[in-house]
Amino acid sequence: IVVRLANISTTLNASDHAPNLAGLSQSGHTTVAVFLGIILVLGCVNNLLVLLLFVCFKEIRTPLNMILLNISLSDLSVCVFGTPFSFAASIYRRWLIGHKGCKWYGFANSLFGIVSLISLSLLSYERYATVLKSTKADSTNYKKAWVYIAFSWFYSLVWTLPPLFGWSKYGPEGYGTTCSVIWHLRSPNNASYIICLFLFCLILPVLLMAYCYGRIIQAIRGVGKINQMTAQTREHRILLMVISMVTFYLLCWLPYGTVALIGTFGNADLITPTCSVIPSILAKSSTVINPVIYEYQVIRFQKGLIFAQLVLQKIYKECKHRNQVTQPKQSLLMFILHMSFHLLPIPSHTLLFPSHSKSNKSIEIYCKC
Repeated sequence: IVVRLANISTTLNASDHAPNLAGLSQSGHTTVAVFLGIILVLGCVNNLLVLLLFVCFKEIRTPLNMILLNISLSDLSVCVFGTPFSFAASIYRRWLIGHKGCKWYGFANSLFGIVSLISLSLLSYERYATVLKSTKADSTNYKKAWVYIAFSWFYSLVWTLPPLFGWSKYGPEGYGTTCSVIWHLRSPNNASYIICLFLFCLILPVLLMAYCYGRIIQAIRGVGKINQMTAQTREHRILLMVISMVTFYLLCWLPYGTVALIGTFGNADLITPTCSVIPSILAKSSTVINPVIYEYQVIRFQKGLIFAQLVLQKIYKECKHRNQVTQPKQSLLMFILHMSFHLLPIPSHTLLFPSHSKSNKSIEIYCKC
């Protein structure tokens, strides 16, 4: 009898920490493993490439781009400390590193994921402050960037440490090969945590991004029409980029958050292991999408500035050689403006204009980005 009771107790404890691994078929686990393998490889390659670019090109090591570097580091951390375990679990169709490993996996993935989301929101606010509030972009002042980075980690720790100390808890997810907050627990303790997590780590960042980029677009539309066609092209590119940012952000995280809310407050039977796979994979795919949308755009922007500087230097030398600097032609100015607006595809408050100084007769570039 004692042995039987012990077996029952063991079974109950196991069911509390490990879901039914039969929720997915063998082909289902194989499919999940394939997608996780792709995310693992692309996430590592993309984020390592971004880190390599930061190491190799000194020009892009600006305070603003340090926030992007923080995003890449957090995304890379997910790929290194999280995805390999779920990938291996999908191959073997069972969780391999025990209950403590499951708690670590849930905590680490939540921590790094929220760091990335908060950093993206802070990045949108920084661009908003630079463009609309006339905040000077100082390429030598890294203090604000480090404050943003420290805040993103502190904020994430505030919302990911509580499950380790009793406010909700980390455990296996529906299909048994990943771990996260245990959404299906119907208790006031767990429900209150999930509501706060959903509100402060998903809804508020989305609203902040939407507000900041919406105001930026309004400001750009209000700028004087120097060149109608150029302005329209620039605005369309900015709109496309902003729509991509918000869309992929929502695509990656809202389905996961919705499933969590249904599992907590709705009919949990609606969330089958198969249905829970897609939102989980989408959330993990943000480690691949983030570098493509943000780092690539900003690196392209920085390269555009460097190229524009080289072109302006060449134009200045030609004008100086022909003694035409004192009265630059309107067509030359429009050419510079046209080229600059096409080179800079991200939201920026950029003005390129000649300075008619009698002392040095130079062409200056004023850029706030």
